[in-house]
Amino acid sequence: MAAVPPLVVGITGASGAPYAVRLLEVLLESGREVHLAISPSGQAVIGEELGRHMDLDRFDLATLLGHSAPKTGTLHYHHHKNLMAPIASGSFLTSAMVICPCSGSTLSAIAHSMGENLIHRAAEVHLKERRKLVVVPRETPLSLPQLKNMQAIHEAGAVVLPAAPGFYHSAATIADLVDFVVARICDQLGVPNTLIRRWGEAT
Repeated sequence: MAAVPPLVVGITGASGAPYAVRLLEVLLESGREVHLAISPSGQAVIGEELGRHMDLDRFDLATLLGHSAPKTGTLHYHHHKNLMAPIASGSFLTSAMVICPCSGSTLSAIAHSMGENLIHRAAEVHLKERRKLVVVPRETPLSLPQLKNMQAIHEAGAVVLPAAPGFYHSAATIADLVDFVVARICDQLGVPNTLIRRWGEAT
């Protein structure tokens, strides 16, 4: 049986670092191979929201996760300036890419093909190769340019998945709300999960 192509994860500078960290945990715990890139703004938000201060030049997964890495999946880290990384090329096969969270500037760069870093480039690769690209914006309220950028990348084939947790699954903690969004992302990536009680399921 052929191996499943890896997933690509980009973390940028919108609020929502807990979503990104939980997503990585779930993907690795599911046994998936993940290629990761983090923008400097993403690094800053992780430090601000989670108190985890990373060095992007000397990346340590345990620092990002806040605990030792799962022993199942495989993670490959790529510096955001490294445009020679495998994920910068369409010839490198992947299953899908998610940018979580996705900042407004990242959204704009992708929508207008004005990429300046590896995350932008990898997203453009997924669009041109007609592979799934999921972007997770959290900004609110949204300006007209942001709405137009979302429409543009949707029309180009991306999935726009705002970090908007639901409450019908009887959420009791912040972790429950985070898991709701992560579960919806995993659904789009084709990663089976039982993070939430789904609509219509018995309690």
